[in-house]
Amino acid sequence: MNDTDYGLETLLALNGEVFPMDNGYWTKFEARSVTATQHIPHGISYSLTLHDRSNVRIFGIDNAHGFKPKKKKFGARIVTWDHKHKENRVLNYEFETPGQLLEDFWKEVELILNEV
Repeated sequence: MNDTDYGLETLLALNGEVFPMDNGYWTKFEARSVTATQHIPHGISYSLTLHDRSNVRIFGIDNAHGFKPKKKKFGARIVTWDHKHKENRVLNYEFETPGQLLEDFWKEVELILNEV
C-alpha cells in the first residue's frame, strides 16, 4: 500500500510559484510544512491568492491568522485559522486535505475569472 499524499506533495511543490494569466490576473502560492499545532492541526502553513491587473488580491485561501466567524445565536465563538478572503470579506474555510484545498482554490478562481 502506498501512503504518499500526492495532494500534499503538489501543494508543497507550488511554494513560491506565481502564475500570470493572459487577462493580466495572476495567482501566487505559498505552502510549507510546519509543526502541527492547535491552530494548524494539519501541519501546513499556506496562502493561495488571486490578484487582479492592479496587483490587488481579490481572492485567497490561507491560514496566516486567526479568524472569528460570525457568532451564531447560541453558539460559542470559535477561532479558526483556515479561512477565505473574497474582496473585503473574510469567510470560514473548512480545510479537508491539501488536494481539496487546491481544487477549491482553482474552482473559485475559475468562477471569478468567468465573471470578469
